[in-house]
Amino acid sequence: MSTTRERAERLLRWYPRAWRERYGEEFAELLVADIEERPRSAARTLDVARAALTARLAMAGLTESPVPGGTLANPAQASLGALCAALGLCLALSAAMWSQLAIAWRWAPRAFSPQAALGGELATLASAAVLAFLALAALAVIPVGLAVARHFTRRLAAPALVLAAAVTVLALGGHHFIYQWPGTGGAAGQGALLPAIPSGFLAFTWSLTYWFSSTWWHWSSLSALNPQDLAWMAASPVALVTAVAAAVTLVRRAELPPRLLAYETRIAALACAVAGILVAGGGAWVFSGRPPGPAQGGLAHAGLTDSAATALLALALAAACRARETALRTLRRRASR
Repeated sequence: MSTTRERAERLLRWYPRAWRERYGEEFAELLVADIEERPRSAARTLDVARAALTARLAMAGLTESPVPGGTLANPAQASLGALCAALGLCLALSAAMWSQLAIAWRWAPRAFSPQAALGGELATLASAAVLAFLALAALAVIPVGLAVARHFTRRLAAPALVLAAAVTVLALGGHHFIYQWPGTGGAAGQGALLPAIPSGFLAFTWSLTYWFSSTWWHWSSLSALNPQDLAWMAASPVALVTAVAAAVTLVRRAELPPRLLAYETRIAALACAVAGILVAGGGAWVFSGRPPGPAQGGLAHAGLTDSAATALLALALAAACRARETALRTLRRRASR
């Protein structure tokens, strides 16, 4: 049978490590006393779970710490790191769905139909939103990169090397597979913006999002792929996640001035607005019924993969908005001191 101390330590492990190192010993004594007084208490377990979840969200930068002072040296940068991760996921999912729309629309005939009109509107909307997202990402990444380079220390070396390696893998792999782009030979349809985008850029985006494929759910299609394709489908999401994780670590560890943090939150507000447009466009694609395929002048059918991606995109957008609000509150509190 577990001792009172062991039960208290199990409950304590629900909290993040940094919180335990700072408050664990004192809190464990309180838990021991409470367990001795109330050996069985569902309310205590639920209260510990709720408080532990709040502490983990605070460590992730998604909410403010309920404890004055908190456990983070720079909570604003933690929130900025959460913003980076959430918006990175938004961009990856948006680019993946956009590449599917782009392929379908390039093969759509030019003849006008209601389905084709829907396709043109969604393809143009997605194209404009993704390009705007990429522009905002560049505006956010460049000043942070310069700040990291100016104040580079040994503790930034490891995440910087990991980030460089992951980006190199994505760049080389993406370039290698562009020649397999399914849009080659297709004549762009009636969209106003899509025909103006270089085919090479569309092909590179598709190559980076090769992992976003319904082929995973069809064994006959999956088994027909060569080992190179399968390896890239497995390696590209790992490299993408690694790059985002390394970038988040750099943001959390680097010395970023308050003015830069404020600038990043303003850029994030615009990125969240663009992501909202992409969520709306993805939802329109998923819930517009079952439009005809490209051969009949419409969009490719949005399947389970696209539905799940749209839902995940909405969740990532909600996390990004939450992280931005937390960063703003933290920066305002710091400025008022």
